[in-house]
Order: sequence, then C-alpha cells, then structure tokens
Amino acid sequence: MKYKRPPDFTVLICVLILLCFGIVMVFSSSSAWAYYVYKDSMYFLKKQLLWSLFGIIALVYFLNFDYRRIKKIAFPLLIISYVLLVLVLIPGIGVKINDARRWIGVGFFSVQPSEVSKLALIIYFSYFMEKRIDSIDNFFKGILPVLLIMASTCALVLIEPHLSATVVIAILTLMLLFVAGMRFTHILVLIAGGAVLAVKLALGKEYRVRRLTSFLNPWEDIRGKGYHIIQSLFALSSGGLLGVGLGHSKQKFFYLPEPQTDFIFAIIGEELGFLGAVFVIVVFAILIWRGFKIAINSPDAFGKFLATGITCQIAIQFLIHVAVVTASLPVTGMPLPFISYGGSSLVMTLAEAGILLNISRFTEA
Repeated sequence: MKYKRPPDFTVLICVLILLCFGIVMVFSSSSAWAYYVYKDSMYFLKKQLLWSLFGIIALVYFLNFDYRRIKKIAFPLLIISYVLLVLVLIPGIGVKINDARRWIGVGFFSVQPSEVSKLALIIYFSYFMEKRIDSIDNFFKGILPVLLIMASTCALVLIEPHLSATVVIAILTLMLLFVAGMRFTHILVLIAGGAVLAVKLALGKEYRVRRLTSFLNPWEDIRGKGYHIIQSLFALSSGGLLGVGLGHSKQKFFYLPEPQTDFIFAIIGEELGFLGAVFVIVVFAILIWRGFKIAINSPDAFGKFLATGITCQIAIQFLIHVAVVTASLPVTGMPLPFISYGGSSLVMTLAEAGILLNISRFTEA
C-alpha cells in the first residue's frame, strides 16, 4: 500500500519547535557548568548539536521507512536490547557515573541501553499484541508473556540502578495492554500488584527512603535531600510571569544540579517565566493529542499499538519530568523529551517521532 497522504504536519512542527527550543535551553542552562569543568561554555551545546544531527537523520529515515516492515526486526531488536542491558552491567564495558552503570561508552560515544529497550519493547509488544489480539483478555495467553518480558527488562534496568526508566517501562506496558483490550479485573490486579512492588522498591534502599521523605517535606533537610527540590522551586518562583531573561538564570550557577538534563524545565521557568513554561506544556499537549489521533486513525492494529506506545512514552516522560521539577513527585532522573541534554534519549525519541510520522502517512483521516 502506497502512502495516502503527507506526514502529519502538526507533529513535525511540534517536534522541530521542541528540538530547536531544547538546543537553545541546553546552551543557556549548561554554559556556566561547561566553562567551569571543561573551560568551554559551548561544550554541551556542541555535543547536543551533534546528537540532534544524528536524531534528524534517524527521523528522516524512519519517516520514509514503511512502519509495517519494522515487524521483521521486532524480535531481533528485543534480543539486542537484552544484550545491551547485560553488557552495561559488566565493569570495563558499562560506564559507572554516580554509583550507577547506565551507559556503554566507547571514546566520546556512549549509548544508554534503557533508551534502546523502551523502543524495542514498544515495537515487540505492538507486534505481539497484533498477533494475540483475540486472546488478549486471556491472562496466560495474552498478558503473562508480556508481563514476563517486561519484568525481565525491568529487573536488568533496576540492577543499574535506574528506577525512573523502570517506572516508565512498567506504566508503558500497562497502557499498551489496556489499549489492546485487557480485562478490567486484570487491570485492577496489576495496578494493585504494581503499587505493592513500587512501595517495596521505594523502601528497599536507604537513599530512596530519604528521597521520599524529602519530597514530603523538603524544608526539613534544606542542605541535604531537600536541596534539589527547593532549588528547583526557587528557580520557578523567581521567573514570575515573563522570566528573568534568556541566559540570565542564577540557579544554573551551581545551585541547581543537572540544569541541562533533569531540571531543565526549572531553568525554562526561571528564564522565560510562567508564559515560557506554559508554551512548552502547550506544545507537548498538541504533540500528544496528535499522536493519539494518529493511533486512532491507523489502518491496522500494529500501527495503532505502535503509535500509542510512542505517544505514551513521550507523555509519561514529559509528565514525570514536570512533576519532579514542580515538587509533585520525588526527585528522579528523567529527561524532558526533545529538550534535555543527552544523546541516547534524543536520538531514540527523534527516531520514534519519525516512526509516528510514517504511520500518519497511512492514516484513514
């Protein structure tokens, strides 16, 4: 079947706006730290531009790559993701930063296997659910295989450890099962079981307990575990309606940790104010709305699941990032899609956008 229409223009514009906006904000938020550490204020900007180029190439490639042919690589890609998740745990191969092994590094080039796993799971689950669409309400035939794959992936990601990626994978899997037609009773059981497991994981490590208690009352430990949240709130509150001006953030001068990644939305709020933050939220809202519309109008079940999975992943990461920055959730490392600094996340998200755009070329309306 040939392409029926051009790619969804709204999705493309939203992605390009967020990407360009992100490049500007990465430079603005990272310049002080980059100069202090690397004696080059454009250090992070240069790398972000390079990753953006790779990401645009991936977007254009998948935009013109018939999404239905991706079925052929669903299982091999899943196996590759498992291999990468194992390799990252091996000393000498996995790069250890802040007591976590989340990257495989070769020279200046590094890959975060958890980012590859997200896309691999979306593709494989979409392929699997299309094949089992008539038995998805059967726990053992339709749901259990998906849960086993999800659980094994989450277990490897947790060993790194990378709790935020684990949460994204778990929520993403549940949402895909829901869209596929899972029974309501099964949903309740999984949500209950997931809640119990989440509590155990949160209380299983001392640093996670401290994060949770600091989230509930950050002012109790201003210079300790509550520091990140308080500095983020300072950034947002000082921005006011219009912000202090692009490049004039004070919190980026070593007050706010990881201002170019996990807390970039706080810098946006500080420099561009409430209106700048709302602008970003509106663009994401439009992108997510169009993504779900593409899913609804997809011509086959595989396209519906694939578009739903990609859109849900973007939505989940966006919501978690904003919630952390606004002290609505405990602090966790979650990049803002298309905007935060980071190679693996940016390239994989742009590749997913390319797949979503390709699906839009086959939509019914």
